[in-house]
Amino acid sequence: MNEHDYLLAWGAYGVAALGCLLVSFRATGWMWRWLREPLRLIVAVLLLTPTPVDPGRDLYAPAVAVTALDIVFKVGNNAWKAVSDLAMYGMIGLVLYLIFVAIRWPIERAIRARRAEREKPAVADEEEEEPTLRQLMERESTGHVDTRLDDRGDRRLRIEPRL
Repeated sequence: MNEHDYLLAWGAYGVAALGCLLVSFRATGWMWRWLREPLRLIVAVLLLTPTPVDPGRDLYAPAVAVTALDIVFKVGNNAWKAVSDLAMYGMIGLVLYLIFVAIRWPIERAIRARRAEREKPAVADEEEEEPTLRQLMERESTGHVDTRLDDRGDRRLRIEPRL
């Protein structure tokens, strides 16, 4: 295998790995975020981790493929090296993910609190403007009032039943 074939094989594997990563992203899209993101990290580490096959010629191969082939065909002793590379890249990915979560968490809490403050007065205003059934009945008893219209004269979306 010459260098051109080696690069072509890695290019084909890269395209296939990105396709599998896209499929895993679509497959985990419905899950709870705190489960979905670590699963995506695990899939990315499994698909994108290289391991040296021939240290003398500086050749690499996907660690999952090396592990699978060494276990299935019982040839070579590269499986332990590939598993250790997977564990190392997995730990690096986990630490980076935890740093990302530690930065994102307070920002999301502040955004959620700001949004709740902004929506709270709007909900309170709507509740104050809406007359209760008792108020509508009192208006009716004083005289004939069209309950289909509110105080401003706008048409009400909901008509209360007359008792």
